[in-house]
Amino acid sequence: MTASLPRVDEGLWRDLVPQALARLLRTYGRDQIDLCEDAVQEALLAAHQQWAGQAPADPLAWLVTAARRRYIDLVRSDHRRREREAREALLALPLTGSESSAVDDSLLLLQLCCHPALPRSAQVALTLRAVAGLSTAQIANVYQLPESTVAQRITRAKRRIAELGGALPRPSDVTERLPSVLDVLYVMFTEAHHTTTGEPAHDADLAAEAIRLARLLQAARPHDTEVSGLLALMLLTEARRPARVGADNCLIPLDEQDRRRWDQTLIAEGRALVERAVVGATPGPYLLQACIAALHAEAPDTASTDWGEILALYRLLEIVTDHRNPTIALNRIVAEAMVHGAEYALAHLDDLAEQRPRLPRLASVRAHLLERLGRTDEAAAAYRQAIKQTRNIAEWRHLHTRLRRLLASA
Repeated sequence: MTASLPRVDEGLWRDLVPQALARLLRTYGRDQIDLCEDAVQEALLAAHQQWAGQAPADPLAWLVTAARRRYIDLVRSDHRRREREAREALLALPLTGSESSAVDDSLLLLQLCCHPALPRSAQVALTLRAVAGLSTAQIANVYQLPESTVAQRITRAKRRIAELGGALPRPSDVTERLPSVLDVLYVMFTEAHHTTTGEPAHDADLAAEAIRLARLLQAARPHDTEVSGLLALMLLTEARRPARVGADNCLIPLDEQDRRRWDQTLIAEGRALVERAVVGATPGPYLLQACIAALHAEAPDTASTDWGEILALYRLLEIVTDHRNPTIALNRIVAEAMVHGAEYALAHLDDLAEQRPRLPRLASVRAHLLERLGRTDEAAAAYRQAIKQTRNIAEWRHLHTRLRRLLASA
C-alpha cells in the first residue's frame, strides 16, 4: 500500500505503514479498514510531497497525525464522523492476554487480518496487503490469479471484518488465532524465499518483514514452541540466502552451495531457539521443520549431513500434519534417496505422482533421481518438463544448466 517514496525511506515505510494503519483502526474502529487504509495512503502521498527525502524527528507521529486528518475529511464527506468518533479502541487484540505498549501495532493488525471467520486465502491476501504492504498486483502475481480476483478477495475480507461488529476479542481469542497468524507468516516467508514467478529468486524485503513480525511474535510469546520454531526456521533458511543464487542469477541447490557463505550469526540464533524449544516439547510442524533446518546448518557438507535423522523427522512431520501436505512427502522422498538410494526413492515418487501429478518440484526431483540412476533420456525428459512448469527465472536457469550438463556428459 506504500506510495512511490524516496528510496532511502523504504525500510522506514516497512515499519511505519502498518503501525499507522493499526493506530487509526484502534481509534476509529476495525470495521473502518477501508477508510483508514485510504487515509494512510493519502498521508503517504503528503509525506512524499513535504518531506523532500528527509524524515521528521518523529515520522510515525507525523504520519498518524496526517492520516487522522484525512480520515476525518473522508468520514465528514458522507456524514459518518459522529458514529466513528464514538467508537473506542477496537483493535486491542492482546497477543499476550493483556494489553502492552511494548507490542508492535503490526502484530495487532496481523491478528486482525487473521480473524477466524475469514478463509485462509483471505487471511493471507489481507495480511500481504495491509501488513506487508504488497500491492494487489503483486499478490496476484504471487498466486498467479487475476488482479480482479485478488481485489475481490481483499474487499470481501474487509467487508466481513466490518460485519463482525465492534466487540473486543477475548484473551481466549489469542489461542484461536495463533495458528492462522503462524500460517500466514510462513506463507509470507516461503514466497519471499522462493518467489513464485519472475526475478529475483528471493524477495529480501518481504523476507525481512516476515522475520520482523516473527521476532515480535516470539518476543510476545517466548514460551510457545511453535512460535520459536517458526522464527528459527526462518532464520536458518535465511542464513543460506547468500549462497543460493550464483553470479549468473542461477539457483544453486543445497548440495552445491558454498557453506562458507552461510550467515553464521543467523545460524547460531536459529539453533539456540531450537535447542531451547525442544526441551520437553511436543513437537509441532514448525519446530520439526526448524530441527531439520538445524541439521542442515550444522553439517559441513552434504555427505556429512545426518540424513537418517532428517528422514525420521520428515516421517514424524507427515504424521503431525496428518499427511495433508504433499510438499512434505516430496522432501521426505529426497531424504529417502540419500538414505536408501535413488531407486527406492523413485518408487515412492511414482506413488506421489499418481496422487499429485501437478505438484511443484516433482518433475525436477524425478529428473535428479533418474540422473543419479544413469537413465539419461528419461532424466532429460523430466528436466524439460520441470523447465516448462517453473516460472521462477533463477530456477529456470538452474534446470537448463542441469539439462545441458546431462546432455554433454551422455
